[in-house]
Amino acid sequence: MRVLRRLIAALTFMMMAPWLMGGAFAQAPGGVIGAPKPWEMGPQPAYSALKRQIIDLHDLVLVIITVITIFVAALLVWVMYRYSAHRNPNPSRTSHHTMLEIAWTVVPVLILVVMAIPSFRLIYFLDRTPNPDLTVKVIAHQWYWEYNYPDNGDFAIESRYVRDEDLKPGQLRLLEVDNQMIVPVGKSVRILTSSADVIHSFFVPALGVQRYAIPGRTIEMWLTADKPGVYYGQCNQICGQDHSRMPIAVRAVPEAEFKAWAEKAKKSASVTESARVFAAAETTATTGIQR
Repeated sequence: MRVLRRLIAALTFMMMAPWLMGGAFAQAPGGVIGAPKPWEMGPQPAYSALKRQIIDLHDLVLVIITVITIFVAALLVWVMYRYSAHRNPNPSRTSHHTMLEIAWTVVPVLILVVMAIPSFRLIYFLDRTPNPDLTVKVIAHQWYWEYNYPDNGDFAIESRYVRDEDLKPGQLRLLEVDNQMIVPVGKSVRILTSSADVIHSFFVPALGVQRYAIPGRTIEMWLTADKPGVYYGQCNQICGQDHSRMPIAVRAVPEAEFKAWAEKAKKSASVTESARVFAAAETTATTGIQR
Protein backbone atom coordinates (compact mmCIF):
# COMPACT_ATOMS: atom_id res chain seq x y z
CA MET A 1 0.00 0.00 0.00
CA ARG A 2 2.88 2.37 0.80
CA VAL A 3 4.43 1.72 -2.60
CA LEU A 4 1.10 2.44 -4.29
CA ARG A 5 0.74 5.76 -2.45
CA ARG A 6 4.25 6.78 -3.47
CA LEU A 7 3.55 5.85 -7.07
CA ILE A 8 0.34 7.92 -7.11
CA ALA A 9 2.16 10.88 -5.52
CA ALA A 10 4.95 10.68 -8.11
CA LEU A 11 2.49 10.53 -11.01
CA THR A 12 0.53 13.47 -9.58
CA PHE A 13 3.70 15.56 -9.28
CA MET A 14 4.73 14.75 -12.84
CA MET A 15 1.33 15.84 -14.12
CA MET A 16 1.22 19.05 -12.08
CA ALA A 17 4.87 20.10 -12.51
CA PRO A 18 4.37 21.87 -15.86
CA TRP A 19 1.60 24.07 -14.42
CA LEU A 20 3.47 24.73 -11.16
CA MET A 21 6.74 25.59 -12.87
CA GLY A 22 5.08 27.33 -15.79
CA GLY A 23 4.02 30.21 -13.53
CA ALA A 24 7.57 31.49 -13.58
CA PHE A 25 7.30 31.87 -17.35
CA ALA A 26 3.89 33.53 -17.53
CA GLN A 27 5.19 36.29 -19.78
CA ALA A 28 7.24 35.78 -22.91
CA PRO A 29 10.39 37.89 -23.38
CA GLY A 30 9.82 41.45 -24.46
CA GLY A 31 6.11 41.45 -23.65
CA VAL A 32 5.28 39.30 -26.67
CA ILE A 33 1.79 37.83 -26.31
CA GLY A 34 1.73 35.25 -29.10
CA ALA A 35 4.74 33.02 -28.46
CA PRO A 36 5.39 29.58 -26.96
CA LYS A 37 6.35 29.44 -23.29
CA PRO A 38 8.44 26.91 -21.36
CA TRP A 39 6.43 24.02 -19.89
CA GLU A 40 3.37 24.99 -21.92
CA MET A 41 1.18 21.88 -22.12
CA GLY A 42 -2.04 23.16 -23.70
CA PRO A 43 -2.76 25.42 -26.68
CA GLN A 44 -1.42 28.96 -26.68
CA PRO A 45 -3.89 31.53 -25.29
CA ALA A 46 -6.47 32.70 -27.81
CA TYR A 47 -6.23 36.18 -29.32
CA SER A 48 -8.79 35.71 -32.09
CA ALA A 49 -12.30 34.35 -32.59
CA LEU A 50 -10.81 31.51 -34.65
CA LYS A 51 -8.55 30.36 -31.85
CA ARG A 52 -11.30 30.55 -29.24
CA GLN A 53 -13.50 28.20 -31.25
CA ILE A 54 -10.56 25.85 -31.83
CA ILE A 55 -9.89 25.71 -28.08
CA ASP A 56 -13.59 25.11 -27.37
CA LEU A 57 -13.58 22.13 -29.75
CA HIS A 58 -10.31 20.89 -28.26
CA ASP A 59 -11.74 21.05 -24.72
CA LEU A 60 -14.92 19.24 -25.77
CA VAL A 61 -12.98 16.40 -27.41
CA LEU A 62 -10.58 16.24 -24.44
CA VAL A 63 -13.48 15.76 -22.00
CA ILE A 64 -15.03 13.05 -24.19
CA ILE A 65 -11.83 11.05 -24.64
CA THR A 66 -10.97 11.44 -20.94
CA VAL A 67 -14.32 10.00 -19.91
CA ILE A 68 -13.91 7.14 -22.42
CA THR A 69 -10.39 6.40 -21.19
CA ILE A 70 -11.45 6.33 -17.54
CA PHE A 71 -14.47 4.16 -18.34
CA VAL A 72 -12.43 1.63 -20.35
CA ALA A 73 -9.67 1.53 -17.70
CA ALA A 74 -12.22 0.98 -14.92
CA LEU A 75 -13.95 -1.71 -16.97
CA LEU A 76 -10.66 -3.53 -17.54
CA VAL A 77 -9.80 -3.42 -13.84
CA TRP A 78 -13.25 -4.69 -12.92
CA VAL A 79 -13.07 -7.53 -15.47
CA MET A 80 -9.61 -8.58 -14.24
CA TYR A 81 -10.86 -8.60 -10.65
CA ARG A 82 -14.30 -10.12 -11.15
CA TYR A 83 -13.41 -12.74 -13.75
CA SER A 84 -9.99 -13.84 -12.58
CA ALA A 85 -9.28 -17.56 -12.52
CA HIS A 86 -9.37 -17.49 -8.72
CA ARG A 87 -12.85 -15.95 -8.49
CA ASN A 88 -14.30 -17.57 -11.58
CA PRO A 89 -12.86 -21.10 -11.96
CA ASN A 90 -15.64 -22.12 -14.38
CA PRO A 91 -15.74 -19.48 -17.15
CA SER A 92 -18.97 -18.66 -18.92
CA ARG A 93 -19.49 -19.97 -22.45
CA THR A 94 -21.55 -16.95 -23.56
CA SER A 95 -20.54 -16.08 -27.14
CA HIS A 96 -22.57 -12.92 -27.73
CA HIS A 97 -25.03 -10.48 -26.21
CA THR A 98 -27.40 -8.68 -28.58
CA MET A 99 -28.04 -5.62 -26.41
CA LEU A 100 -24.37 -5.13 -25.65
CA GLU A 101 -23.47 -5.37 -29.34
CA ILE A 102 -26.13 -2.79 -30.18
CA ALA A 103 -24.91 -0.53 -27.37
CA TRP A 104 -21.24 -0.58 -28.34
CA THR A 105 -22.21 0.22 -31.92
CA VAL A 106 -24.79 2.97 -31.27
CA VAL A 107 -22.96 4.76 -28.44
CA PRO A 108 -19.72 5.38 -30.41
CA VAL A 109 -21.80 6.62 -33.36
CA LEU A 110 -23.59 9.10 -31.10
CA ILE A 111 -20.25 10.23 -29.64
CA LEU A 112 -18.87 10.83 -33.15
CA VAL A 113 -21.97 12.82 -34.08
CA VAL A 114 -21.52 15.01 -30.99
CA MET A 115 -17.91 15.65 -32.06
CA ALA A 116 -18.73 16.09 -35.76
CA ILE A 117 -21.30 18.87 -35.43
CA PRO A 118 -18.95 21.49 -33.88
CA SER A 119 -16.11 20.20 -36.07
CA PHE A 120 -17.99 20.93 -39.30
CA ARG A 121 -19.17 24.28 -37.96
CA LEU A 122 -15.56 25.23 -37.24
CA ILE A 123 -14.36 24.06 -40.66
CA TYR A 124 -16.92 26.27 -42.42
CA PHE A 125 -16.10 29.16 -40.06
CA LEU A 126 -12.41 28.93 -40.99
CA ASP A 127 -12.98 28.40 -44.69
CA ARG A 128 -14.07 31.80 -46.02
CA THR A 129 -13.30 35.35 -45.00
CA PRO A 130 -16.38 37.25 -43.77
CA ASN A 131 -16.26 40.72 -45.42
CA PRO A 132 -12.46 41.13 -45.46
CA ASP A 133 -11.01 44.56 -44.70
CA LEU A 134 -7.62 43.65 -46.11
CA THR A 135 -5.99 40.98 -48.27
CA VAL A 136 -2.44 39.71 -47.86
CA LYS A 137 -0.90 37.27 -50.31
CA VAL A 138 1.54 34.92 -48.59
CA ILE A 139 4.06 33.20 -50.87
CA ALA A 140 6.35 30.60 -49.35
CA HIS A 141 9.93 30.08 -50.56
CA GLN A 142 12.80 27.87 -49.52
CA TRP A 143 13.30 29.26 -46.93
CA TYR A 144 11.59 32.58 -46.35
CA TRP A 145 8.17 34.20 -46.65
CA GLU A 146 6.97 36.86 -49.06
CA TYR A 147 4.03 39.08 -48.06
CA ASN A 148 2.21 41.02 -50.76
CA TYR A 149 -0.35 43.76 -49.98
CA PRO A 150 -2.51 44.22 -53.11
CA ASP A 151 -4.99 46.53 -51.35
CA ASN A 152 -2.30 48.97 -50.24
CA GLY A 153 -0.31 49.65 -53.37
CA ASP A 154 0.53 46.05 -54.32
CA PHE A 155 3.96 46.11 -52.67
CA ALA A 156 5.75 43.05 -51.28
CA ILE A 157 8.19 42.42 -48.46
CA GLU A 158 10.40 39.41 -47.77
CA SER A 159 10.68 37.98 -44.28
CA ARG A 160 13.72 35.93 -43.21
CA TYR A 161 14.77 34.63 -39.83
CA VAL A 162 17.35 36.47 -37.74
CA ARG A 163 20.54 34.46 -37.29
CA ASP A 164 21.76 33.63 -33.79
CA GLU A 165 24.73 35.98 -34.02
CA ASP A 166 22.43 38.89 -34.97
CA LEU A 167 19.86 38.43 -32.19
CA LYS A 168 19.36 41.32 -29.80
CA PRO A 169 18.77 40.87 -26.06
CA GLY A 170 15.24 39.64 -25.39
CA GLN A 171 14.65 38.36 -28.91
CA LEU A 172 13.48 34.77 -29.43
CA ARG A 173 15.84 32.36 -31.15
CA LEU A 174 14.55 30.89 -34.45
CA LEU A 175 11.39 33.02 -34.18
CA GLU A 176 12.61 36.54 -34.93
CA VAL A 177 12.46 37.85 -38.50
CA ASP A 178 13.89 40.89 -40.25
CA ASN A 179 10.51 42.00 -41.67
CA GLN A 180 7.31 41.21 -39.82
CA MET A 181 3.90 40.79 -41.39
CA ILE A 182 1.94 43.87 -40.29
CA VAL A 183 -1.85 43.78 -39.91
CA PRO A 184 -4.36 46.17 -38.30
CA VAL A 185 -5.89 45.19 -34.97
CA GLY A 186 -9.51 44.08 -35.02
CA LYS A 187 -9.74 43.93 -38.82
CA SER A 188 -10.67 40.88 -40.86
CA VAL A 189 -7.58 39.98 -42.89
CA ARG A 190 -7.91 37.56 -45.79
CA ILE A 191 -4.79 35.46 -46.32
CA LEU A 192 -4.11 33.85 -49.71
CA THR A 193 -1.32 31.28 -49.51
CA SER A 194 0.76 29.80 -52.28
CA SER A 195 4.29 28.48 -52.78
CA ALA A 196 7.07 29.14 -55.25
CA ASP A 197 8.75 25.73 -54.87
CA VAL A 198 7.60 22.96 -52.46
CA ILE A 199 4.74 22.50 -50.00
CA HIS A 200 4.96 24.72 -46.92
CA SER A 201 2.46 25.56 -44.16
CA PHE A 202 1.57 28.96 -42.71
CA PHE A 203 0.97 28.40 -38.97
CA VAL A 204 0.37 31.05 -36.26
CA PRO A 205 -0.97 29.23 -33.16
CA ALA A 206 -2.17 32.18 -31.06
CA LEU A 207 -4.36 33.42 -33.94
CA GLY A 208 -5.71 29.98 -34.85
CA VAL A 209 -4.24 30.15 -38.36
CA GLN A 210 -2.90 27.18 -40.33
CA ARG A 211 -3.02 26.59 -44.07
CA TYR A 212 -0.84 24.79 -46.60
CA ALA A 213 1.09 26.76 -49.18
CA ILE A 214 1.11 24.60 -52.31
CA PRO A 215 2.78 25.36 -55.66
CA GLY A 216 0.24 26.21 -58.35
CA ARG A 217 -2.64 26.64 -55.89
CA THR A 218 -4.09 29.57 -53.97
CA ILE A 219 -5.66 28.66 -50.63
CA GLU A 220 -7.75 31.10 -48.61
CA MET A 221 -7.96 31.63 -44.86
CA TRP A 222 -8.44 34.62 -42.59
CA LEU A 223 -7.37 36.05 -39.27
CA THR A 224 -8.33 38.78 -36.84
CA ALA A 225 -6.03 39.88 -34.01
CA ASP A 226 -7.82 41.07 -30.86
CA LYS A 227 -4.88 42.91 -29.29
CA PRO A 228 -1.79 44.77 -30.50
CA GLY A 229 1.37 42.72 -30.26
CA VAL A 230 3.55 40.17 -31.99
CA TYR A 231 2.26 36.69 -32.74
CA TYR A 232 4.85 34.11 -33.70
CA GLY A 233 4.51 31.01 -35.83
CA GLN A 234 6.51 28.72 -38.09
CA CYS A 235 6.30 26.68 -41.23
CA ASN A 236 5.07 23.35 -39.87
CA GLN A 237 5.37 21.33 -43.06
CA ILE A 238 8.82 19.79 -43.49
CA CYS A 239 10.09 21.60 -46.57
CA GLY A 240 13.82 20.98 -46.75
CA GLN A 241 17.15 21.70 -45.14
CA ASP A 242 16.22 25.01 -43.48
CA HIS A 243 12.65 24.11 -42.53
CA SER A 244 13.36 25.02 -38.89
CA ARG A 245 14.57 28.46 -39.98
CA MET A 246 11.35 29.65 -41.56
CA PRO A 247 9.56 31.50 -38.74
CA ILE A 248 6.54 33.77 -39.00
CA ALA A 249 6.03 36.99 -37.05
CA VAL A 250 2.70 38.81 -37.33
CA ARG A 251 2.55 42.21 -35.68
CA ALA A 252 -0.91 43.65 -35.02
CA VAL A 253 -0.98 47.44 -34.77
CA PRO A 254 -3.69 50.15 -34.63
CA GLU A 255 -5.23 51.00 -37.98
CA ALA A 256 -3.62 54.45 -38.18
CA GLU A 257 -0.20 52.96 -37.51
CA PHE A 258 -0.82 50.29 -40.15
CA LYS A 259 -1.71 52.89 -42.79
CA ALA A 260 1.42 54.90 -41.99
CA TRP A 261 3.55 51.74 -42.21
CA ALA A 262 1.94 50.73 -45.52
CA GLU A 263 2.72 54.12 -47.07
CA LYS A 264 6.32 53.93 -45.92
CA ALA A 265 6.71 50.31 -47.02
CA LYS A 266 5.19 51.11 -50.43
CA LYS A 267 7.71 53.87 -51.02
CA SER A 268 10.59 51.67 -49.85
CA ALA A 269 9.42 48.85 -52.10
CA SER A 270 9.23 51.24 -55.06
CA VAL A 271 12.77 52.43 -54.42
CA THR A 272 13.99 48.85 -54.06
CA GLU A 273 12.22 47.75 -57.25
CA SER A 274 13.65 50.71 -59.18
CA ALA A 275 17.14 49.84 -57.96
CA ARG A 276 16.61 46.21 -58.92
CA VAL A 277 15.44 47.13 -62.43
CA PHE A 278 18.35 49.53 -62.83
CA ALA A 279 20.83 46.87 -61.67
CA ALA A 280 19.32 44.31 -64.05
CA ALA A 281 19.53 46.76 -66.95
CA GLU A 282 23.11 47.63 -66.07
CA THR A 283 24.03 43.93 -65.93
CA THR A 284 22.42 43.33 -69.32
CA ALA A 285 24.26 46.27 -70.83
CA THR A 286 27.57 45.15 -69.39
CA THR A 287 27.02 41.61 -70.62
CA GLY A 288 26.21 42.94 -74.06
CA ILE A 289 29.43 44.97 -74.17
CA GLN A 290 31.48 41.95 -73.09
CA ARG A 291 29.96 39.87 -75.84
